[in-house]
Amino acid sequence: MSTKPVKAFKLTSLAGAYWRGSEKNKMLTRIYGTSFTKKADLEEYLNRMEEAKKRDHRKLGKELGLFMMREEGPGFPFFLPKGMVLKNTLLDYWREIHRKNGYVEISTPIMLSRHLWETSGHWDHYKENMYTTVIDDTDFAIKPMNCPGGILVYQSEPRSYRDLPLRMGELGLVHRHEKSGQLHGLMRVRCFTQDDAHIFMTPDQIKEEIKGVVALIDKVYGTFGFPYKIELSTMPEDHMGELADWERATDALRGAITELGYAYEVNEGDGAFYGPKLDFHLQDCLGRTWQCGTIQLDFQLPERFELEYTGADGQKHRPIMIHRVVFGSIERFIGILIEHFAGAFPLWLAPEQVRILPISERHHEKAREIYQQLFNAGMRVEIDERSEKIGYKIREAQLQKIPYMLIIGDKEAESGTVSVRRRGEGDLGAVKTEAFLATALAEITAKQMN
Repeated sequence: MSTKPVKAFKLTSLAGAYWRGSEKNKMLTRIYGTSFTKKADLEEYLNRMEEAKKRDHRKLGKELGLFMMREEGPGFPFFLPKGMVLKNTLLDYWREIHRKNGYVEISTPIMLSRHLWETSGHWDHYKENMYTTVIDDTDFAIKPMNCPGGILVYQSEPRSYRDLPLRMGELGLVHRHEKSGQLHGLMRVRCFTQDDAHIFMTPDQIKEEIKGVVALIDKVYGTFGFPYKIELSTMPEDHMGELADWERATDALRGAITELGYAYEVNEGDGAFYGPKLDFHLQDCLGRTWQCGTIQLDFQLPERFELEYTGADGQKHRPIMIHRVVFGSIERFIGILIEHFAGAFPLWLAPEQVRILPISERHHEKAREIYQQLFNAGMRVEIDERSEKIGYKIREAQLQKIPYMLIIGDKEAESGTVSVRRRGEGDLGAVKTEAFLATALAEITAKQMN
């Protein structure tokens, strides 16, 4: 192979390694580098890598007090108070948008019997990724996904065609045995909250339900300002069911996305073992793509669990099932958001939205009054009452990437105003507390992303 096209390269790191992995052999040096056909492309790449280091969610997660990882639980994240605020804000948004789109919320057990996982096919196709245990001489598995539990909920009562489509959402905690070398902060963990939903429908409802899910995903990603691309993933080698069912399901996904006018790529053989899927790859501010949302069309599990509904003809029929997520993993989505915003979250997402900075102790009482006013209005607000100079307090708030700082001194206390500083913009001047509050609440309601 010729190196003639290479016009720019850079060595990025060195590492030692024993020949053939044996410490009895000589130590060799591994040289890592990258190359491009243009110097400008190399510079762009290096700048992107440098920016990515600054935005590393593991570093920012620690600095901003969002989450931690411990050796006592490798791959199992601990969310700290501010991280829980961020997580719950996302879950509140999830609940809001799903309620508006006709979903009901359920919750299913974290651990279910082997028999269930054998029926679903997970025991045969996914067992190496499942945590198992024995209780009262019976094999159990901690759920790696929520769908079998959702199926049991569907089976809990007789269903009619009038009940369909039935859209059931679940924020279920799932566990998967990822290899230790694959673990990476919040991006690859062993337990995570999956924003699942399962839609049970009649065959003639398939296309419209797929369109509805695509519209919901588009709405959510648009709220966060993420562009995305779509992949159609087809039947893998390790699959269940007849070829005819796979072709029906694949054609339904292709037809729905085509009618909506979306471009898509085909990813041959990367479907779930029970059905083809549409995968949504969002793009962050550094141009990196992340597979988050998915729509999986499933003819197999309704058959394996013998699901039924009574049709208009009075006869029993088999429903069709959609598995879908929007965020994918809440934990992973938080990691993406941390890096996308570099920890400087928009006001509606920020764990701490406002920090009140009294200049001296004599301004504490007024600061507390303003705190109570903002707190009662639902804002996430803190007061810095430390005996530090105001410049120091401002710098600390800037490092914590607080969206708004309200400074209270003699002039502000007398006039009933606050001196407003906004992240990235600096001093905005003095305004009445009521005026600031109205502006901030409007920004939160609109979910502005700046």
